[in-house]
Amino acid sequence: MLNPSEEREIQKRNFRYVQIDAIGVSISNVAAPFLPVFLTRLGASNFQVGLLTSMPGMTGLVLAIIVGRFLQTRRNIVPWYSVSRLLVISCFTMTGLFTFLLSKEYAVIATLAVWAFATLPQTALAVAFSVVMNAVAGPEGRYALLSRRWAIFGLTSVVMTFLVTRVIDLVEFPRNYEMMFFGLSIGGLISYYFSNRIKLPDQASPPPALAPSSSVWDSARNYFSLIRHEPAFISFATKKFVYFSAMTLSAPIMPLFLVREVKATDSQIGTITMTMTLVMLVGYFLWPWSSRKYGGRFVLLATTFGMIFYPALTAATPQVPLIVLYAGIAGLFQAGLDLVFFDELMKTVPPEYGATFVSLAQSMQYLSAIIAPLLGTWIADYIGLGGALWVSAGLRLLGFILFLKKDAPPV
Repeated sequence: MLNPSEEREIQKRNFRYVQIDAIGVSISNVAAPFLPVFLTRLGASNFQVGLLTSMPGMTGLVLAIIVGRFLQTRRNIVPWYSVSRLLVISCFTMTGLFTFLLSKEYAVIATLAVWAFATLPQTALAVAFSVVMNAVAGPEGRYALLSRRWAIFGLTSVVMTFLVTRVIDLVEFPRNYEMMFFGLSIGGLISYYFSNRIKLPDQASPPPALAPSSSVWDSARNYFSLIRHEPAFISFATKKFVYFSAMTLSAPIMPLFLVREVKATDSQIGTITMTMTLVMLVGYFLWPWSSRKYGGRFVLLATTFGMIFYPALTAATPQVPLIVLYAGIAGLFQAGLDLVFFDELMKTVPPEYGATFVSLAQSMQYLSAIIAPLLGTWIADYIGLGGALWVSAGLRLLGFILFLKKDAPPV
């Protein structure tokens, strides 16, 4: 049994390791926005670019609940978090390697295959991240922990994106992307080393068992019976599903729009990404203060409303300087959205079933990640890339209206 001073020291170290882990992850994730651009420049079709975005959802939808129930029975979830993160980031290395070895047409297929494999550890990571961060932060520390983590994440991303965008246009394609994927993968080792040192107490006993079941049908019925007893979770997860679908619909459309309609260069696309990330740093300090002063509901409504305008204004005025401005404004609201979605979700999750409920929320998110990107590229084939961005804006407005309507108090 640890005394209070030892517990505080462990908590401080955990906070520090979470932040250093963020540095490693952010170094590697600088390459992530360039993946759909990379495929586009290799000659990938709209469908293939949309597939890159939707593949994690396909695997996650099938496996998230299974993974969640598996992690729920682990005495300590930290090692699973660390290894999953390392495996995902290693896929950037594999992407660079296959690009070096294969011709362009085969490099597209190989890249899609690599990131199809990545969906397996990504599924475990998505569940483990929420559980680990919630355990490190505690009920009152989620804004503080994640705002600092994502501020460090953003600052590192800005610096690394600046360096990458200055270099990427100096080397011919695809050698520039190979160098980027190889070089940025080093962040995975940093992440693994420090995240694996996070110390959380082992789960003393398994959570309360579900009712005995004699078939898969009975097991599923018992599982969803557990969920039905948490109406606050159902309400928030459903509304988040609508809003997240609106955002993921535009995920493959935006890079296609920037490359094909705006004719933006790699460095200009990097500048847009860097501007959004830089302004997000301000948001990570602004929104925790706003939450303390005005409450979480204010942050939720302000951010879901503010994010409506990014796809709409980009489609209306497709000019790089204006899109840089819009990206900066979106970055401010995106920071608050990241924080409030996590905080509001974890408020509705029963502590004893953390991994189980988080996995269900992730499954819903994965469902939208499957349907929405492919729907977006399909819509773009009929009404154009700009039209698809307008559809995304309209669906975001619908999500905001759902959040605006207060739930009835429980009877």
